[in-house]
Amino acid sequence: MRIFFTGGSGKAGRHVAPHLAEQGHQVTNADLVPLDHPDVHDLQVDLTDAGQVYSALAGLATFDELDLPSKPSYDAVVHFAAVPAILRTADSATYATNVLSTYHVLEAATRLGIGKVVFASSETTYGVCFAQGERKPLYVPVDEEHPTVPEDSYAMSKVANEVTARSFQARTGADVYGLRINNVIEPHEYAELFPDFLDDPALRRRNIFAYIDVRDLGQMVQRCLETDGLGYEVFNVANADMSVAATSDEVIGRFYDGVEVRREMGRDETFYAIDKARRMVGFDPQHSWRDVLGDPGEG
Repeated sequence: MRIFFTGGSGKAGRHVAPHLAEQGHQVTNADLVPLDHPDVHDLQVDLTDAGQVYSALAGLATFDELDLPSKPSYDAVVHFAAVPAILRTADSATYATNVLSTYHVLEAATRLGIGKVVFASSETTYGVCFAQGERKPLYVPVDEEHPTVPEDSYAMSKVANEVTARSFQARTGADVYGLRINNVIEPHEYAELFPDFLDDPALRRRNIFAYIDVRDLGQMVQRCLETDGLGYEVFNVANADMSVAATSDEVIGRFYDGVEVRREMGRDETFYAIDKARRMVGFDPQHSWRDVLGDPGEG
């Protein structure tokens, strides 16, 4: 596939864009800064400028394409570009950048007849991650039916983007899939961060004790690109286990007293439910911090 990937130089994108290239796709990274990866073409694009977005999506990706009899079209857009959290810019700038860039990408992609858009939403949409003070989910495990009523600018922008995406899908009939991505972890961070998480599970309560390995995030994007005909869908994206050594019963007892537990949980099962992604696109996460640090429950 010929893929227009926004934000390929960010923490998640710098792994996912090359992963897609390794699968045989032609990937163009539309970002303000280059990725400088030999298998990914860089294109400097300000996604808050509608004209730049249209021009980039309608244009060539590489010099090699000059030798083709006509200009090819992109087969899919993967939209990861965003101000990635609160407290990076002013709240108003975070919201405006994320909402405007997503509108421009979706409008240009659908008007140009691109039939597949995969966009990054967020765990923050459930209103727990960046809440002021303590906030618990209404029930666990948290699935895609859980209300999304956040109060921070970043999560608000992601909820607005989901509404925008659903509207463009209804207008055009394209496949538009939103990924409610949990806390992104790079492989080197297991040794750096997770010992503290294992010592103090309270550090992970804002992430609903979940995480997503960037390699498994790449797999999820690939599965979405391979799965057609779903229309508009959103998916939780996390690894199968929790990011702490405590068992699910221990987490419930310590952190979720009074919270509805909707079904029996596995010993180490994530509270950020991925059942829908497994069922609808075949998501099958392969990685775990236990591969690096060992399983405290064994031996």
